[in-house]
Amino acid sequence: MPKFNRTAALSAALLSISVALAPSAMAQNAGGGGWFVPKAAQQPAPPAAHTQRRAPSPVPLPAPPADSSEADQQQTPPVLPLPPIPSMQDLPKSVAPPATVIGVISVSGVMRQSSAAMQVERTLGGRRDALAQDLQKEQAGWRDEQQNLQAQAKSMTSDQIQNRERSLQNRVMKAQRDFRNRNRIIQEAAQVSLGQIERELVQVIQKVAASHGMNLVLHSEQVALHVDGQDITNEVAKQLNGVLPSVFIPDANVDPEVLAKSGKMPTTADADQETPATGPAPAATPAAPAAAPAAHK
Repeated sequence: MPKFNRTAALSAALLSISVALAPSAMAQNAGGGGWFVPKAAQQPAPPAAHTQRRAPSPVPLPAPPADSSEADQQQTPPVLPLPPIPSMQDLPKSVAPPATVIGVISVSGVMRQSSAAMQVERTLGGRRDALAQDLQKEQAGWRDEQQNLQAQAKSMTSDQIQNRERSLQNRVMKAQRDFRNRNRIIQEAAQVSLGQIERELVQVIQKVAASHGMNLVLHSEQVALHVDGQDITNEVAKQLNGVLPSVFIPDANVDPEVLAKSGKMPTTADADQETPATGPAPAATPAAPAAAPAAHK
């Protein structure tokens, strides 16, 4: 009978490890726009079970001292002197700011129309699905090993049971490290990919706003009322697709951190692939051609 107690304890430990690992490996899209968001936010912890707590009993207050004026003097903080406030002279009249021309944009709407964002979602979404499937297979292997150990425990010595348990624990710990590392690589690949879209999107918004004489662009989600001529979402999406139709996504077997340290990470999918491996990497050079928007006019 003591042999089965150690097996049951191992079963409970494996279950807790697999439950803790699953949310990290099967992280899903953040936001409701249907497009992938970098930096994968950490999954919120499950709400703790509600426990009813008894309200603390009121603490009796001490009786006031006989001389209340003396107590007030002890409790009132002293008024410390402050240095005088320096005076400031009136500033000379300056040029008034220009009249405000307002535009609005929905960034989520732009990302839903972005071909590069859809490319990132397809590629990294497939990698997340593969990670989740591999995790399920590994968990099934853990359960099979547990069942075999329980079935064979009666015919095994204590040392044999301990060796099997130790081997299974090592397998679980190694798988846990591997899955966390794969999940990290996916998240960092998303940062690399969507970071390119974010940088280009800022420039496109500036160019489109300037073409309409707009000097203030607000998020449409923060605006209660606007007219059609003020919304530049579709125009920005069109120009973004012309300038950046695709982005560079690190391969599934490439660690983005290692790639970044090598100094050879391209900026877009159109980066120069003929650069010699021994030469300096033009990481700061945009790869998108400047004449690309003309194809969409």
